[in-house]
Amino acid sequence: MKRLLTLVCLFAFSCCLHAQVVDTTVCDILKDPQSFNGKIVRIKGTVAAGFDQFVVKGATCGRHVDGIWLSYPEGTKAKAGPAALLQLQPAKNFTGTVAPVERTPVVLDKNNKDFKQFDSWLSTPYKGDGLCLGCRRYTVTATLVGRLDGVTAALKRDKAGKIVAISGFGNMNAYSARLVLQSVSEISSQEIDYSKTASVTKGDVVPETGGSDAVADAHKVAAIFGPGNPLGERIERAAAAFGKQGDNNGVVLSFGAPNQALAKDDAKGGSDSPDGMLFNCQFDTNRLKGNALSIAISYEGTLITDLREPQKADGRVEAYELEYYAWQSAVLAAIGNRLKTMTAPGGYLLWNAAWTVDERTKSVEEGLRGFLASEELLSR
Repeated sequence: MKRLLTLVCLFAFSCCLHAQVVDTTVCDILKDPQSFNGKIVRIKGTVAAGFDQFVVKGATCGRHVDGIWLSYPEGTKAKAGPAALLQLQPAKNFTGTVAPVERTPVVLDKNNKDFKQFDSWLSTPYKGDGLCLGCRRYTVTATLVGRLDGVTAALKRDKAGKIVAISGFGNMNAYSARLVLQSVSEISSQEIDYSKTASVTKGDVVPETGGSDAVADAHKVAAIFGPGNPLGERIERAAAAFGKQGDNNGVVLSFGAPNQALAKDDAKGGSDSPDGMLFNCQFDTNRLKGNALSIAISYEGTLITDLREPQKADGRVEAYELEYYAWQSAVLAAIGNRLKTMTAPGGYLLWNAAWTVDERTKSVEEGLRGFLASEELLSR
């Protein structure tokens, strides 16, 4: 009898848990992320894992950052995710308020065959000629269940321009919603069409350059432009954001797949910083090697400098503009690395040495704008 009661209680409890799953959409979540905060949700969407992206896309929702950041639970050993990630975190000496965050742990059903296939598809590289930075072969449409973390993504400064509050998820903390994955089902893959650029990059062999220190490589690339060249100075500025070995400048460099929601990121960091903020940069060196890693350093360094020293007088920073300038630096780094071509995820050609001088500015701008709007889901 006691055993029967136990089974009945377990059944009732499981039904209760099932009832707590909220069926919703990407757009409904993005309308009011905070109303879903902490809830277990079920959504259907397309997942993309790009250079600086691991997101769930829905229909066009009309947001400046039009997607939900995706993360695996802490401790998950999986391959899919962004190739590079920059996240801001209050330093140990941060003077603003950091509210304690309690989140219900999520257990991922990682032995499920659908999840294994999901992770495999999203971590399959695109294999084409030339350099395609962080490019994957597939996107995946799936039904996803997980814990939704929702905030108002914001970076607040005082009158002196010092950052006094930060909230948000994913790259640059720009996402107002994050889904920490619990399970996936109903999966299907879509091969990304790179055919438009494949004909241009055909036969382009990427030179094997770069040593064991990617930051030093970025400094060398900057020097290639020659003294006093503003393009080289821009790359040098990005490389300088990482400081020298042993510097305590608030930039934390690490390597590995940046695909997990870590509890420590919700609290103050363990070290001080000159401006009270830590800039945590993580690179997946299985996907970024040689000059690709040097280019990624130029990209991330530009983000760091533009976040620390906003170009706008009012201190406002927008994800679209930050990404635009950072990808411009990536293009300059590709030129400095003497690459013939460079392609962004989705097949957007950002550099082609065969372009005439008159074609270059227009072609780079068209490639960047198309990429940011269609792949990164960013708008002004």
